[in-house]
Parts: sequence; C-alpha cells; structure tokens
Amino acid sequence: MWYCNTAPETQAKISKSIIHPFSVRGYEGLTINPYQGCQHRCGYCYATYEWSPEFYDKVYAKINSPDILEKELKSWKREYIDPVMISSATDAYQPAELKYGLTRKCIQVLQKYGVPYCVFTKSIIIERDLDLHSSYSDNCCIAWSITTCNEKVRRVIEPGTPPADRIFDVIKKFVDRGVRCVVNINPVVPLVTDSPEEIDTIVEKSQRANVQYAFAAVMRLRQDIWERIKTVLEILGVPDGVELYSQIFGFVEPISANYVPADRKYSKQVLEMIEQKMSNAGIAFEFPEMPSRQITRQLGDGVMKQTCLTDY
Repeated sequence: MWYCNTAPETQAKISKSIIHPFSVRGYEGLTINPYQGCQHRCGYCYATYEWSPEFYDKVYAKINSPDILEKELKSWKREYIDPVMISSATDAYQPAELKYGLTRKCIQVLQKYGVPYCVFTKSIIIERDLDLHSSYSDNCCIAWSITTCNEKVRRVIEPGTPPADRIFDVIKKFVDRGVRCVVNINPVVPLVTDSPEEIDTIVEKSQRANVQYAFAAVMRLRQDIWERIKTVLEILGVPDGVELYSQIFGFVEPISANYVPADRKYSKQVLEMIEQKMSNAGIAFEFPEMPSRQITRQLGDGVMKQTCLTDY
C-alpha cells in the first residue's frame, strides 16, 4: 500500500553483490543500493517494479554490503573506476540507516579505495555524516531531490519525507563545508509541482543555501505510477486532472509501455523555465563534473597506495 502513515517492517538480508552497472537517459555508470525498499513513500517512485511488490512496506537491509563492496573493489580488474551513484533504487539515508549504518560503512570503503561517488537523497539523516563527506569533498557530491516546498503537496505525494525547509537547512551545512551540492528537481509532476510559483520557491531557497548546481526532469509514467498519481490528483483536487494527463502524456489506459514521457513541447517549456530561473539566481543548471578515477590499490604489505588521480 502506497499512501500509508505506518512505518515499514525492516529485515536483514544477505546480498551476493553490491556494485552494479547503471544506465539512464544516456548516462552510464555504477551504483550501489545498501537497502531495498524505501520508507519515503513517494507516489512517483520509479523503483516500484513488480519484482518488489512490498517496496513501501518492507525495507531489506543488505547487512553484508560493506564487506561485499570491499571484496569487489579489491578484485577490481580495471585501472580506473567510474563514479558510483548512491543510490539508484532507494534512499540510502532513509530511517533504516539509523539502525544498520550500512551507507556510512559503504562510503568509508569507497573512500578507502579512492572511488568518486554521488549520493542521491532527500533525507536529513545524512547530516550525521557531514564530517565524513566533507573530508572527501574533492571526490564526491550530494544530489538533493527536491520535489516541492509546499507542505500540503508534500504530505500527499511523498508523505515519508522531511519538509523541504529542513532539507535546505542541512544542504546549507554541507555547502558551508565545501561539499558540492545539487538541487535535483526530479521529478517535476505536471499540474502539481510545475507552476512558476512552485519553482520560484525552490530557486529562492537554493540561492539562500548557496547551492551552485541544479537539475530537473519531468516525471515519466508507468501504469503503477499512474494509478498512484491519479490518487494524488484526486486528493489535491486538481480540476480535470485525468483528462489533462492524457493530453500531456498522450496515452490511452491501460499504459502498456514501460515508460511514457511527457509531451516534448510541455517538457521543453517547463525545463527551460527552470533553467532560466536558476541561471538568473546564479545557479548552474548542470551536475558537477565527476570524472572516473584510478582506483587505490593495496600493496602486499597491506599498505594502501593512492595512484595518481588521472582523469579519463
């Protein structure tokens, strides 16, 4: 069940691997997900596939993930390694992290081997690891997923997340410590979070936090996501929401495609608006460059040797 105020059950599990290739919209890299399932209950979540029917109600902690990660990096066959995304299919700093601490341990392993990484989160729990990330600021970034600053909307569309004001308070602390931070307006939800007023609020708060980078993407639809968004439109009382969505996305129910993108004209208009507003605020509409790095190797005497960090 998506729209629910109860906390999910957490359960430990053993994972066979942790580093996986990741590809989205032309970008290719690596990702690790120390958890499966997520407590944030975002109605637009892309990770709620059929293979994870309990995504909102059961969170699995991959308790051996730091050990597996160490093993995989020790046996890394290539001279260099691409930046690692933490996480592509859940939030690595959801409440389960307070109990298991797997994300912190995995990041310590990544740092040990000189691996560049970018954390994607909308959690304030990451503040616990401010010292850890700031000590590695030249080789990492934090991408903060901000969907809305409207509390009425947030409580409906992503009821398990903290208020945007609290997130921006934490962002400011990371920026002040020299960590590269990205405000990632992703997804933009048509008819819900796409108004100039909604975007203006995010831009103003980003500017106040001295954020240097921003990015955005319009929501894509799958049948399961569409069922949840219909509920969102109904709860928020969006006039003619279902009819307008069929025009914006050009679909006929049931949605048979894996993903249905929004109309190009609509997406172009929204993204250009966001880019212009961010540019006017002195915020670059892009992700900071995260090049591949040569991996730190371990010598026979157990001493770690940092090779030259040559960009590829």
